[in-house]
Amino acid sequence: MTNSPSSASSPNKDLLAPLPFPTDEIELRVRYSETDRMGVAHNRVYFDWFEMGRTEFCRRKGLSYREIEERGVFLVVAEAFCRYRRPLRYDDRFLVRTALRTLSPKKATFAYELRTLDGTGLIAQGTTVHVAVNKSGTVSAMPDDIVARIGRP
Repeated sequence: MTNSPSSASSPNKDLLAPLPFPTDEIELRVRYSETDRMGVAHNRVYFDWFEMGRTEFCRRKGLSYREIEERGVFLVVAEAFCRYRRPLRYDDRFLVRTALRTLSPKKATFAYELRTLDGTGLIAQGTTVHVAVNKSGTVSAMPDDIVARIGRP
């Protein structure tokens, strides 16, 4: 029997495939309020950073979350995953790379990487799955133009 990293046998290994092209990238800095007593970024804030990347990804496609919601569509998180590779500490600067992994009228899956500023060091990887619902919370299809704008290269 050979020893392998725990990620090799993880049921989530397919979620950690390289980001599809194109990706969007933003630079962030760890704020004091995002750290624990030891100055290390708390695991919960990684999902906030994913949200910031996803929001900017859509905005750069010419579609803000506000506009999507004004059209009566809400992209609720149905699933979220993060693999932590190395810690971030107070005042560290880093990149959030976001890509659209899959898209259908009723579901979108986004993939994320947090990387060092030079892009070489992997800090964390993750995915979020979003289901489109209407104002009453019923799963419904996004309008075709919204799907086209989110999905365009």
